[in-house]
Amino acid sequence: MNVLENVEIFCPYCGEVFEIEVDSSIGRQHYTEDCEICCRPIEIFVQVDENHEVHVDVRSELE
Repeated sequence: MNVLENVEIFCPYCGEVFEIEVDSSIGRQHYTEDCEICCRPIEIFVQVDENHEVHVDVRSELE
């Protein structure tokens, strides 16, 4: 099983789509990563379900 997965996310500030790498061996994660386009901080919430599917939610720091 590959623990690193590429996931497309969108920036809540500029709306651009880009890929991040997620470690799917960790059930729940919350961290901040800068947008590759506009460099603003994005809060990233990752959850891996019982079927090992990765679900990602993104928010601006203002939400």
